[in-house]
Amino acid sequence: HPREVSEGPSRLGERHWAEKMSAIFNFQALLTVILLIICTCAYLHAHIPAILDRNKTGALGMFWKAARVGERLSPWVSAACLGMACSTLFFS
Repeated sequence: HPREVSEGPSRLGERHWAEKMSAIFNFQALLTVILLIICTCAYLHAHIPAILDRNKTGALGMFWKAARVGERLSPWVSAACLGMACSTLFFS
């Protein structure tokens, strides 16, 4: 039987370092998270506006602002989502 040769960090059972990176350090994952936040907030604001309208300032105001971006720039956000989907499906 041929014996498997392990080469440093790519040994069996260990994941590659790039797979361990969080969304903060991986630019594509960070963009995906931002797009998901924008789309989710815009959807929630369209169906349940009171949930985001009561928090327009402070830390939770970020979600209200994301909803505004999603509403006002929806063609661009949609194009970015399609681009990210193609990038994830075909280039990752």
